[in-house]
Amino acid sequence: MALVDITSSAPDFDSDPHSFYAALRAAGPVHQVRGPGPERDAYWLVVGYEEARQALTHPGLLKDWRNSGLFPDIEPSAAGSNMLEADPPHHTRLRRLVAREFTARRVEALRPRVQRITDELLDAMAGRPERSADLVEALAFPLPMTVICELLGVPDLDRERFRRWSNEIVAPRPETTNEEAFVQLTLYLTELVAEKAESPGDDLLSALIRTRDEDGDSLSPDELIGMAFLLLVAGHETTVNLISNGVRALFAHPDQLAALRADCDGLLAGAVEEMLRYDGPVQNATYRYAAGDVELGGVLIPSGSVVLASLAGAGRDPDRYAEPDVFDIRRAPGGHLAFGHGLHFCLGAPLARMEGRIAIRSLLERFPALEADPAGGPLEWIPGTLMHGVTRLPVRW
Repeated sequence: MALVDITSSAPDFDSDPHSFYAALRAAGPVHQVRGPGPERDAYWLVVGYEEARQALTHPGLLKDWRNSGLFPDIEPSAAGSNMLEADPPHHTRLRRLVAREFTARRVEALRPRVQRITDELLDAMAGRPERSADLVEALAFPLPMTVICELLGVPDLDRERFRRWSNEIVAPRPETTNEEAFVQLTLYLTELVAEKAESPGDDLLSALIRTRDEDGDSLSPDELIGMAFLLLVAGHETTVNLISNGVRALFAHPDQLAALRADCDGLLAGAVEEMLRYDGPVQNATYRYAAGDVELGGVLIPSGSVVLASLAGAGRDPDRYAEPDVFDIRRAPGGHLAFGHGLHFCLGAPLARMEGRIAIRSLLERFPALEADPAGGPLEWIPGTLMHGVTRLPVRW
């Protein structure tokens, strides 16, 4: 099977990955592709909905690279001691301990605060005499960043420094490495966990430090650092792009924007689900490693292979969705995979949905004439195959 180039070095991939996934999907649900660099970086990409769903739960596809045997020379880091890079029974233990504190009640209790933060950010937007702004800078980034920092108990985090680290980790450019960002963020979180252990508060990180299972089990220092890393990075990066991608989709479909404005109560929840399906923030789930030969979609993936389940590819599979390239806020959700599936389904999905709904509703209510600002220049796209979105979104009203 020929290698397919599906990287940011391919023209227009960053701005429109969906066309690339559609072309692959038309030829079959599973393909061998390559990332930036030499041919040894080849991996398997699963673009069909049913096949991606299977990949996300396949017992033969491991999440813990330390068990894959592929990277014998890499030293594990504390930041990697998290649920996303663990398999059962270790994953089961970690998720159980975190779920004891990251509860639906704790998330729901944040609703008034999320609304207040949103209102304050929109107040600042409305006060701009030029009646224009970068929506990422004004709302999409500071809202989830503030919420996750307050939830974890790190309100004094240097946001710009953290944003730089996070961007380098989730979307490194082909000519750069993200190793330094990992090191710097891990050092910061190591100090933070030590400070919380010394002076705990009523925040989630302090609760994770205190939590004990029925048998006395608790998170180790490295596991606390790993969970803080996962919650901080995943807790804001995804929601930034949920909001900005959703607003872009509404701008590109004025009939859908008008319908949502006319019936926000009835259509908002479905609109956010359609935003997640149509152009979700995460293109592809993180790496999985074949512990043995694995068959998906009639394709044999050899043992030792790296596998990516394409959430973006699955979201527009015509075998799953009628007219998948049509943005329709009245569409039945249909079990999209934007938050993953199975054991690794996103623990923060309820919080992301809440933030997305509050942000979109409040933005449209506050700015009835909101539109894209052509004077803001061309859009700049997040590079790579993990996240999809823009680094800035100029708007005017």
